[in-house]
Formats: sequence, C-alpha cells, structure tokens
Amino acid sequence: MDNEKTQTIPTIPAIRTLRHSNIKPIYKRELGAYFNSPIAYIFIGVFLVVGNWLFFQNFFLSNQASMRMYFGILPWIFLFLTPAITMRVWAEEKQSGTEELLLTLPVRDADVVMAKFLASLTFLAISLGLTLSIPISVASLGSMDLGPVIGGYIGAILLGGAYLALGLFISSLTKNQIVAFILGLAACFLVFIIGADFVTNSMPGWLGVIFSFFGISSHFYNIARGVLDSRDVIYYLTFIGFFLWLNVKAVESRNWR
Repeated sequence: MDNEKTQTIPTIPAIRTLRHSNIKPIYKRELGAYFNSPIAYIFIGVFLVVGNWLFFQNFFLSNQASMRMYFGILPWIFLFLTPAITMRVWAEEKQSGTEELLLTLPVRDADVVMAKFLASLTFLAISLGLTLSIPISVASLGSMDLGPVIGGYIGAILLGGAYLALGLFISSLTKNQIVAFILGLAACFLVFIIGADFVTNSMPGWLGVIFSFFGISSHFYNIARGVLDSRDVIYYLTFIGFFLWLNVKAVESRNWR
C-alpha cells in the first residue's frame, strides 16, 4: 500500500491536490453531521438567546450606540459553547468505532484533523453570522463606530478558532463526550483567564506581561477595540496551528492505520 501511495503522488502539486480532495469530502461530512442532529439548532438557539439577552438588558442603560459590551461577554459565552461543539468530534468517532474506518482510508491524519477543524469553524462562523442583526439594530438607534465592530467579529473568529483547536485536541484524548466537554471547558477557561486584566494587574510587572502575552483574552480585546495588530493575529494562528499539530500527533500515536 505504501508503494502504491508513492507512485500516485510523485510531485508537490499532486500532493497538494490529493490533500484538498481528501479534506473536502470529510469537511462536508463533518459539517453535515452538525445540522443532521438537533444539537446544532439547540446550540445556535442558546447562543443567540443568551448573547442577545445579556447585551440588550444593559444596552439601553449605557445610552451609547456601541457593541463593546457584547464583545466583552462573547468570550465568556464561547467558553461554554465551543467545548460543546468539539466534545463529540473525536469522542463520538471513538465511541461508535467509526474512527477506525475513517483513519484506514487513504487519507493523511493531518487532512482529517484539518477537515474536522474547518467544519467546526464554519459552524461557529454561521452561528456568529446570525448575530449580525445586533449591529444592524444598534446602528439604527444611533451613530456607531464600525471599526470596533469589524475588529470584534474578526477577533471572535480567531478566538473561536483557538478554542476549537484546543477543544478538538482534548476530544482526541478521550471517547467520553462529557469528559471531553469538562476538560475542554477547563482548558479554555485557563488560557483565557491568565490573560485577563484582573489577573495580570495583580502580578509584578514582568510576570503580568508574560501572562498577558500567553493569555488568549488580551489578544482578543486588542482586536475588539478595532486595532488589528499583526502580533495578535500571529499569536492566534500559532496557537491554532500548535494544537492542530498536537491533535495530529494524538491521532498518530494510536496507530489506527
């Protein structure tokens, strides 16, 4: 089988084509799995109701056409909802035994991991896209600065991608969905809280700077202010890439092929 694979992918362009052709069907399968069960609609419903309620209950008290409060609470909502997205991705495959069938197909482990990540990120982006009614409503009530709104949504996608990559890695370590959810929630909370202002401000200067850099929240709030710094983007891409790489290594270590 190894010889056959070597003969069919002789050049770098061919390798790239094969990877794309491997990712696409798995991506469609994973994305369809969300919407073929009530979990997706429950998730979207809870996400929209909780987010809108928390935002609008104090919005009119502030008397400002701003979404700063919404993007202030969004990372906390993501803390609970992104582990709910990722808990089943690998755990369910292992529990049902379908991971053996999936990973014995002529596809790379990295292709499978990337397809699952892109499907979960697409689902999160769709959910986030449904919240666009909020900035439309706010803009209709007053003059709103679009910079922080655009930055907030870009930051939300990057933050969500980081949470998802971390959650997918944790899901690959267990076949129990509840365990995957609890561990994912704890891990996301840890990487978020270490960069929070009330944590870093209570530390000595140099230690606070280190925690602020490694904490995921400080980078999100920088972007949400409308300041798109390349350092924050690189941080998120590195974070996502690192945990996707760990996910691949976790899959490879099980010797499922």
